[in-house]
Parts: sequence; structure tokens; C-alpha cells
Amino acid sequence: MDNGCHCSAESLSNPILFKILSQMDNSKPTQNGFNYNSVPHRCNCELRRTVCLKRPSEICKEASAVLVKTIQFMKNLPAFNQMPPNDQFSLLKSCWAPLFILGLAQEHVDFEVMDTPADSMLKKILLNRQESSDMERDQPTMAGVSKLKSCLKKFWSLDLSPKEYAYLKGTTIFNPDVPDLKAALFVEGLQQEAQHALREVVQLLHPGDQERFARVLLTASMLQSITPSLISELFFRPVIGQADLLELLVDMLFCR
Repeated sequence: MDNGCHCSAESLSNPILFKILSQMDNSKPTQNGFNYNSVPHRCNCELRRTVCLKRPSEICKEASAVLVKTIQFMKNLPAFNQMPPNDQFSLLKSCWAPLFILGLAQEHVDFEVMDTPADSMLKKILLNRQESSDMERDQPTMAGVSKLKSCLKKFWSLDLSPKEYAYLKGTTIFNPDVPDLKAALFVEGLQQEAQHALREVVQLLHPGDQERFARVLLTASMLQSITPSLISELFFRPVIGQADLLELLVDMLFCR
């Protein structure tokens, strides 16, 4: 299989389509008259490749187990259960993907991906498929998977304890910046408590490492760069088919 770059070949084999698309991406010359389109740039073919799991049956099973534990963790928090149902839903929608990634890290779930067949853009345009939902979904790309794997490796290098993971999950769940929270002040107080508890346990377990708490928070900030759609499509689409994952999560959370 030829893994070389095919950008130039595609532009030559589909000259009309290439011309139409390239008009959408023409850069205007800068004030000094220099056109940056003329500068050679790194090809992004490798990063734009759509991918899928190499061992879907095994990895999807592990991912499903992590997801169940994630929702169970939320359900077992008394403070979370005291919130209005709408706030619970908003927080779930906001935090389920970061929490799941923390679960992958804690359970040391590693995985590999491979190329997945993808229709050409011209074929999609000409066929004008009726399955618009399939076309609208963001397919997993090598770029997205690379972000996820980099994030997991960062957490593994920190070697967090179960308590550190638990308090970090608390700071992730109780996010007062989620829009339209009725109990925003309550949520903010809970996040501050979780952060304080995390700092204390970090200092207790690693008294000689004054920078560890900052490194933990910095690594946690990487969670926001990974889209929920990547998680849904990569780990759960092979299992749930056309079902909406968020709706399934709501059922899991509110089923007492």
C-alpha cells in the first residue's frame, strides 16, 4: 500500500474540483507583496487521514467499561445528586468526555489505529447521499487520535494515585463556567473544594515536588482540546450504531 502524499496527484487527476476548492483557500498577498502560498509547507495528509481502531471488539469493550465507571462515579457524588436535574444534564454534557479520558488514563487503556476507507470528496458531491447524518459526523482523524494519545501519555508519566484521579475528576465535573447553571455558585464552591483537596493530596504524596500540582493542572488542561465527537466515533460508534451517545449517557445517569 502506497502511504506517500497524494495531494499533488489528486489536484492533477481532478483539475476542475481542485480549482473550485482552491479558490476557497486563496491567500491575499501581504502588504509587502509576498504571497505565502508560494512557500513550501508541510503536507497535512498524514494528520487528515481518517482512522479506526485496530482491535475494535477488545478496545470498545474496555472503553465501555470505563464509560460505565465514569457515569457511576458521577452518580455516587452526593453533591452532584443535590443539584437540579437541568444542571446535572448540563454538567454531564460538558464533562463526560474529559472524565472518560481520565478513566482511560487511570485504567491504562492503550490502543492502536489504522486507516479507514473514505469516499473521495468528488464521490460525495456527485452521489449526494441521503445518509446526511453519516456525512455530518466528524470522523476520527490521525490528528485527533495523536492529541488523545499524547494526553494519555502525559497522564501516565505523572503516575497519578487513585486519590489524585478522584479529586481531578471532581475539578472536571464541577465546572462553574458551564452556561445556564442555576446553581453556578454552588458548583464553583465544589470545584474550589476539589482543587484544594487535590493540592493537599499532591503535597502529602509528593512533598519534595513543589511543581507537581501545577503539572497536574497543566496536563488536565489538555483534556479540553479533545472533542467529544472523536471519543464517540472512535470508541462507541462501532457499538451503538446510529444511536445518540449523549442520550444513552442521560439514561445511565438518571436511571436510579
